[in-house]
Amino acid sequence: MSETDTRQRLVVCHAYERVMSLDVVGPLQVFGSANDELVRTGRSASYAVQVAANQPGPVMTSCGVQLYADCAWRTLDLTQVDTLFVPGGDGVARFFKDQEFLDWLRHAEQTIPRLGSVCSGALILAEAGVLDGRMATTHWSRCDQMMRDYPSIHMMGDRLHSYDPTGLDGDPHVFTSAGVTAGIDLALAIVEADHGRSLALSVARRLVMFLKRPGGQAQFSAYLTPEGGVTTRLAGLLEWLPANLAADLSLEVLADRAGMTPRTFSRVFSRDLGMSPARYVERIRVEAARALLHDETISISRVADLCGFRHPETLRRAFQRHLSVSPQEYAERFARKSAVAAV
Repeated sequence: MSETDTRQRLVVCHAYERVMSLDVVGPLQVFGSANDELVRTGRSASYAVQVAANQPGPVMTSCGVQLYADCAWRTLDLTQVDTLFVPGGDGVARFFKDQEFLDWLRHAEQTIPRLGSVCSGALILAEAGVLDGRMATTHWSRCDQMMRDYPSIHMMGDRLHSYDPTGLDGDPHVFTSAGVTAGIDLALAIVEADHGRSLALSVARRLVMFLKRPGGQAQFSAYLTPEGGVTTRLAGLLEWLPANLAADLSLEVLADRAGMTPRTFSRVFSRDLGMSPARYVERIRVEAARALLHDETISISRVADLCGFRHPETLRRAFQRHLSVSPQEYAERFARKSAVAAV
């Protein structure tokens, strides 16, 4: 779209009891800040924002703060809506059997220019069938559920959002975003599509955030050791591993410590943890490296040595595989206040 485009766009976000508050106000604030920037530079405000719920009035969010719904979703004139967001939260499951709302979403998909979800709101779009055959993402903790329950959806588990106005990397009409703050990234992408990069950068600066964050959502979710289903034969090994990351953690060494042959150990480990021993070791080494990178006095090479990577290049390749960013990028943008210590 042209940077001088002055069309008024109505952006509506659905709300319901126990909705995640930031899923609603985060994206809407981006559009409000875009209006502020437009007016500041002598242009007209472009966006009108509304919250729609089951009925007008207060809606209790999952954090205990009440939002105020401007209208009921049933009464919305969808022909006047430019963009509709379906947010996530504890209450998403209640919509799986709400045929009236699911029918309304299907009708909305055929009527409005843009329909998107924030966080686990993607599950509601999936249940309505509007994501069938489309690329989608959701909160990292819900990706497995999406893939299992909706196999016709092309999951992009590490993407922050699936919005692409060019249509080359997703559907510009129906789109999704990952966990919570990714809805803000999504809204920024929409502002950029509507008004150009310059305005989107101004909004990002106003909100003190990146216009496009490097990497995917894996970099924001710590890897947790599974607590259920692990046999007692592996429990001791899993407790021992985090304190011995710099040691030789080859298959043979791990199998011997677990009291199994390498073949039996690989089979039991993969069955109980859903991944190979080598991949598990690399993931916990990456997690340990992430924690150490918060200390700006430790060099990248020292982090690599302490976590068992031996060389910074090995650490860099592991970070790219798991987090889609380099250790330097992670440290500069997500952990440290100052520049990375020299290698």
